[in-house]
Amino acid sequence: MGEGSGHSVHPWTRDASGPSLILPDGCLDVIVRPDGEAIVAGPDATARESVDVGRYVGVRFSHGLGPLVLGVPADELTGRVVPLADVVGRAAASDVGAGDVAALRGWVARRLATVHDDDPWAPAAFAAAAVGNPVTAIAARAGLSARTLQRRCHARFGYGPQHLGRVLRLQRALALHRRGLAWADVAADAGYVDQPHLARECRALTGRAPTRL
Repeated sequence: MGEGSGHSVHPWTRDASGPSLILPDGCLDVIVRPDGEAIVAGPDATARESVDVGRYVGVRFSHGLGPLVLGVPADELTGRVVPLADVVGRAAASDVGAGDVAALRGWVARRLATVHDDDPWAPAAFAAAAVGNPVTAIAARAGLSARTLQRRCHARFGYGPQHLGRVLRLQRALALHRRGLAWADVAADAGYVDQPHLARECRALTGRAPTRL
């Protein structure tokens, strides 16, 4: 699986061994736990602690695709982890598979086949926010008023365009630091006013200083 019509689908596996910090990224995940239960992890507005243990298999939907696949607005799932059956119904969730990557991918492929989205505003808005475009520019490019953009972003990303921009800017900053840039350079390149601004935003979104991430 990959990208289609501007949307992104990312299968993943993770061997968890204890406490970890899940950072917000504007995405929604369908996950199969080690015990075989399928769950939905909605978009996080701020970081949350996880104490998972075992192998987790999942698919991450970015660029606003998840709500179309699941048939539910993203803001109904913001900050929540719920059984997949509660979102799509027991019958629709029954063939996800008990930790089987192939079964989960097959389930996603079947759901994707039913998705029809002729309006590319959501993936375009996500991509624009990801590179630091201001909210006014995103609204103008989409041909939407600020109020309409706010409402649509809540439905597709789980929160408004300004918060989405903050979340994706932090993700951009962390990616730059992983490439070896010093924090001062990261702050400048990612679009923060200065390094203290980066530190404040990092604490607001994750509860930790950048150096602790």
